[in-house]
Amino acid sequence: MKVIDASGLILGRMATKVAKLALQGEEVRIVNCEKAVISGKPEIVWREYKKKLDRRSGTRAGPFIPKRADMYVKRTIRGMLPKKHWSEESRGRKAYSRIRCYLGVPTELKNEKPETIQGASVDKLKTANYITLNKLMNKIKGGK
Repeated sequence: MKVIDASGLILGRMATKVAKLALQGEEVRIVNCEKAVISGKPEIVWREYKKKLDRRSGTRAGPFIPKRADMYVKRTIRGMLPKKHWSEESRGRKAYSRIRCYLGVPTELKNEKPETIQGASVDKLKTANYITLNKLMNKIKGGK
């Protein structure tokens, strides 16, 4: 089982690596999901997310957009998995079931040594234009 600390990791880059690990049969636990970042100017990232939320036609119709950071990370990873035949025995669904995302660090993973993903660090960005998932999700709750 791999434990990955999402603090300061770019969401898309982290998601591709985690999806690949899960497809290879590895159990993956992601902690501190609220500290992952989305690259881009914060106001543009917020505008795009708000557009997705406003596009929903009703409470029963999709798309269902996550409003919690851990579910947002898991949804992003799901988009990186193969989905041609999303049946019970498909490799994409089996890989998806091997992934768990957490806000903070849960008590059962306190003793585990979290890893990081080398190519996904926010230090890789040439500019400081990014927003953390925590800020994005709090903005949704605040409505601004």
